[in-house]
Amino acid sequence: MIEMIRPGFTRGKVQNVLFDFDGTLSLIREGWQGVMIPYLTGQIMMSPQHESEEEVTAVVKEFVTRLNGKQTIYQMIQLAEEIARRGGVPEDPLVYKYGYLDRLWQRIHHRVEKLESGKIDPDDLLVPGSRDLLENLKRRGIRCFLASGTDEPFVLNESAALKIDGYFAGIYGALDDYKKFSKKMLIERIFRENRLGGPEFAAFGDGYVEIEDTARAGGISIGVASNEAERQGIDEWKRNRLIQAGAHMIIPDFREQEKVVAFLCNEIDSLD
Repeated sequence: MIEMIRPGFTRGKVQNVLFDFDGTLSLIREGWQGVMIPYLTGQIMMSPQHESEEEVTAVVKEFVTRLNGKQTIYQMIQLAEEIARRGGVPEDPLVYKYGYLDRLWQRIHHRVEKLESGKIDPDDLLVPGSRDLLENLKRRGIRCFLASGTDEPFVLNESAALKIDGYFAGIYGALDDYKKFSKKMLIERIFRENRLGGPEFAAFGDGYVEIEDTARAGGISIGVASNEAERQGIDEWKRNRLIQAGAHMIIPDFREQEKVVAFLCNEIDSLD
């Protein structure tokens, strides 16, 4: 289930690893697209010059998925532009963001509450093998960072509920002042502060952004094409996007994390 896309990168030097959160490690927000897309479609349908609901839904799906991995506010900025394009007068994008977050919370609040009360095993809401991978990297002295397009207070709370927050040297999420944070800015900062060369940095992510930013920085990018609903197998749409973003390899989850880490650390010659 490990697919090599761009072989030949330098191995055995990884010192720092960045993880995306939702869909890469956490499954708490599984199904978020089913909340965001109808909500944004409904907002555009209130514009004076809107197309059919089917056409508007197609427009929304395109920009929601294209901007996945960036801070949520970017999808809301695009929403405001689409409303204005159709003769409407949009709200501030932050209004739409909090409207979406309120609706998403209605879908997921029971998951967080059951985690916090101990009624759900945290591993049941993690991509399979996540904790084993984090333990493996910790044993090796590799520093891990967590970065998400989800608002930082939620990332902090949900990573704590999943009992994985202690594995990270830093946890970062979206801010209302969105220009102060991006995954690209964080990657550049990690490189700068630790004086890294490209192969000394790797990233695991299911979104276009962290994979593209890592590849451009010369790091090793591992695309996690996780099927969030079924917790097994490959999501083909994710796989295709991650390959386009420059992933060096594609994995469905972390069930084979020992082999992946051993390969990155140049302890084995092949993933076969």
